[in-house]
Amino acid sequence: MKKFIKLASYLSVFLLLSLGTAYANKASVVIDASDSVAKGSEVTIKLNVMHNGDNIFHHVEWIYVKVNGKEVARWDFSAFNRPESENFTREVKYTINEPVQIEAEASCNIHGSAGITKAAIDVK
Repeated sequence: MKKFIKLASYLSVFLLLSLGTAYANKASVVIDASDSVAKGSEVTIKLNVMHNGDNIFHHVEWIYVKVNGKEVARWDFSAFNRPESENFTREVKYTINEPVQIEAEASCNIHGSAGITKAAIDVK
């Protein structure tokens, strides 16, 4: 009987993981920021993160945002410190004194990243 219970437990975990990954994908980010602002303006850079399948086995592992090649914010997640939902937002405030190039990326702990997303803000 113990062997049956153990086998049933393994089978249940396998099925749950399989169902979750059937709807899974690579983590991706869309950057939402102004195209152009006055010099000295503080802007909010919004990162909209999308990832199907958010559970203790399968989740967004990290997100970063860089401005002109320098990392200005990073969020790391784990099985027990996951984002609030599959699709979520993070924000960064940044003062614009020159034109900037923004890069952001997110990664799934199993499937990886859909790639780096880029945006630019010009100074008026």
